[in-house]
Amino acid sequence: MFGPGREYNFTRPNEKGEYEIAEGISATVFRTVLDYYKTGIINCPDGISIPDLRDTCDYLCINFDFNTIRCQDLSALLHELSNDGAHKQFDHYLEELVLPIMVGCAKKGERECHIVVLTDEDSVDWDEDHPPPMGEEYSQILYSSKLYRFFKYIENRDVAKTVLKERGLKNIRIGIEGYPTCKEKIKRRPGGRSEVIYNYVQRPFIQMSWEKEEGKSRHVDFQCVRSKSLTNLVAAGEDVLEDQEILMHHPPQVDELDRLNAPLSQMASNDFQD
Repeated sequence: MFGPGREYNFTRPNEKGEYEIAEGISATVFRTVLDYYKTGIINCPDGISIPDLRDTCDYLCINFDFNTIRCQDLSALLHELSNDGAHKQFDHYLEELVLPIMVGCAKKGERECHIVVLTDEDSVDWDEDHPPPMGEEYSQILYSSKLYRFFKYIENRDVAKTVLKERGLKNIRIGIEGYPTCKEKIKRRPGGRSEVIYNYVQRPFIQMSWEKEEGKSRHVDFQCVRSKSLTNLVAAGEDVLEDQEILMHHPPQVDELDRLNAPLSQMASNDFQD
């Protein structure tokens, strides 16, 4: 922390050559940490927040693990250790399982990826003539019972979001959703129309993007009018009248987002005519 050439040499002396440390750390926590420099072990008394102790150890470059921390509140200690383990474990899953799927989507020109995590025992059998009507065909499937078990815990999903943010990804969503695996039965509707009922299982999903948030389109498409070479003013006047007539019959095609976002007073009257 102080020596030259050290990996964590981020502390600098002031004008008097003194090192100012422990800024923002309470006296109680700092006094507890001082035991480490005497015995190599931190005995955390009751009333000390384990997350605060963890932040202090990180600041002072002290390894926060079971070999250095002793406390009565094992739940809080194991929670911090689980977060460390989940961070390392998801780093491995990201490189080994998730990233190859993202690269495949990117090679197809996609800018985002939606991955559903199924177990190794799951199977997907859709009716080709009657696929699920919810757009699941655009989801990528990842068969991994290990990652499925990892995402069972909401704490692990939070850690995974942190890892993905650290890697520069955006618009991250991780949760549990129903995914259709196979058809259960076919119902016949009046008129001869068939409806397929699918079996859904609750499985984790990951959705993320590697691009900035897409802005709203401000593009306006106008009716294309063929240009002519004008030979006299009379022809020019006729062309102007012809152009005006075309524009009256073919108004500009405005983006639906602009139409929805425009003030009510700016909407054309024919928008309300059905």
